[in-house]
Amino acid sequence: EVQLVESGGGLVQAGASLRLSCAASGFTFDDNVIGWFRHAPGKEREGIAYIVNGDGSTYYAESMKDRFTISSENAKKTMYLHLKSLKVEDTATYYCAAARRYYTAFNYLNQWAMDFWGIGALVIVSS
Repeated sequence: EVQLVESGGGLVQAGASLRLSCAASGFTFDDNVIGWFRHAPGKEREGIAYIVNGDGSTYYAESMKDRFTISSENAKKTMYLHLKSLKVEDTATYYCAAARRYYTAFNYLNQWAMDFWGIGALVIVSS
């Protein structure tokens, strides 16, 4: 059974940095994809970034790449999202997600491309 568990969320002030972690079990970082999404109140879930485990390449949503960094430690089966210069509008539940296989034609910033999801970590940014 695949499980993805996020941690590291919480309440921070605007301008702060935060690191979210996603621990995977029942899932190896092979020829597949892992990524981060977020869901803010009143908005649709949006993709932040993903890693193609086969070659380690990373892809970001254009609006996210300046302040967010995705990384992973394959040996620990853990993925990270580093968030810096946080803004009030970054308040959201952050989810890690994974897809069984990587297909070049898929856009993994689209939630429908992912097969497995964590339960989310809430990040609240105060002004």
